[in-house]
Amino acid sequence: MSHFKLHTLATAPIAALPLLEAAQQGLGFIPNLYAQFAEAPTTLQAYKQLSALLEESSLTPEEQQVVLITVSVENRCEYCVAAHSFIARNMVKVSGDIIAALRAAQPLANNKLNILSQFAQAVVRERGWVADSQLLKDFFAAGYTAQHALEVVLGVTMKTLSNYTNHLADIPLDVAFAGEVWQAPSANPSCNHH
Repeated sequence: MSHFKLHTLATAPIAALPLLEAAQQGLGFIPNLYAQFAEAPTTLQAYKQLSALLEESSLTPEEQQVVLITVSVENRCEYCVAAHSFIARNMVKVSGDIIAALRAAQPLANNKLNILSQFAQAVVRERGWVADSQLLKDFFAAGYTAQHALEVVLGVTMKTLSNYTNHLADIPLDVAFAGEVWQAPSANPSCNHH
């Protein structure tokens, strides 16, 4: 039996209800990620606040989705890759070619977005230790700033919260995101993931 459960408006802790109700009104459904986060209302609140702050950042909506999908692919989070592919395609209107390349961890045709994606991936992979890298030099040369670099870290933080929660609780994909289902490539032998 799982120790984790997906909450509804009827079962959620009272502190989570306003956030779940807002999701229901805004999206027409409560994403399973939010239903899971509701078990710990402060965690749901943190995720929603991080998301709102990222939206206020100097990264464009397209750049935000590039970061969020890149991080989710690097962290092998099938739920978040599907959810952000849906958001990128249907709400932000990111090109299908960009979404497909991100999902396949392939280079993007747009050089600036490609460097952004590579930088976000490196921040995750190297736990932030990218200060002396050629990649950071390329990031700045592409027109990004220290502010953008720190906003990438904000996106990494937001997705770490949801990616790790998904790994812990094995959250089922919402029907709304089913058209964007994504399967993580086989793990390397040192990775112990189902």
